[in-house]
Amino acid sequence: MKISDLKDNPGARKSRMRVGRGEGSGKGKTAGRGMKGQKSRSGVAIKGFEGGQMPLHMRIPKRGFNNPFGRDYAELNVGKLQAAIDSGKLKEGKLGEDDLRGAGIVRGGRDGVSLMGKGELKAKVELTVARATKGAVAAVEKAGGSVSQTIGPKTKNDKSE
Repeated sequence: MKISDLKDNPGARKSRMRVGRGEGSGKGKTAGRGMKGQKSRSGVAIKGFEGGQMPLHMRIPKRGFNNPFGRDYAELNVGKLQAAIDSGKLKEGKLGEDDLRGAGIVRGGRDGVSLMGKGELKAKVELTVARATKGAVAAVEKAGGSVSQTIGPKTKNDKSE
């Protein structure tokens, strides 16, 4: 078998129906929308309408609060960092957020990487992250490394964050 011999199964690809192109096509005139009424016209939005009854999405209780000013960090535990160094994904020395993302250790986090203190670190690393917990900083310094944060720790009177 060659790659040039590969073909789709019969009926796997079907071209779309062109509606409103004459009566001979079978979908002319009203283009399959039937006669008059709101649903035969463009711009219809009645999916959530339940005939005047309170719609389901409004009847269900709501919970929680979505903070529009909340920060979104990609979380990284110290133990996971050590596992990445052991497996050879990362090398000891200076590491930034780009290195962590490039190695596939962290994903997401619009506002940067947050270093957490779960696990144990034996490798000597100099990390540059958006923020780090006190336990994580202590674990890195215990191993002989250092952590620099691009976003400083919050203070009690800090209104900017």
